[in-house]
Amino acid sequence: MKLILTAAALACLPAAAFAQTAPAPAATPAPAAAPAPAAAAKFSADTPIEALFANEAAKAVLVADGLGDVDKHPAYEQFKAMSFRGVAPYSEGKITDELLAKLDADLAKVK
Repeated sequence: MKLILTAAALACLPAAAFAQTAPAPAATPAPAAAPAPAAAAKFSADTPIEALFANEAAKAVLVADGLGDVDKHPAYEQFKAMSFRGVAPYSEGKITDELLAKLDADLAKVK
């Protein structure tokens, strides 16, 4: 019964109540092309650890900076998607701000 009353109530409304009243949006000109951003470093201390180990040149930097055995850590599977900067607070002081700065500088040289 409610369905019939609802349908009857809708039938009494003028058709204009269902029409769209907003005007169509005006065409906007295409924005000017933005200048190409400077080439960002491919790797940094913010890159996921597993991505660094997957690249031979980045892995060589990790080895040189004393982090080459991190992939042997028993909890590696739990933190490999994190970055060294993200893991630093949990490293018991082993990943310092100085080490992160060195890692950033060395990884920025990787092509």
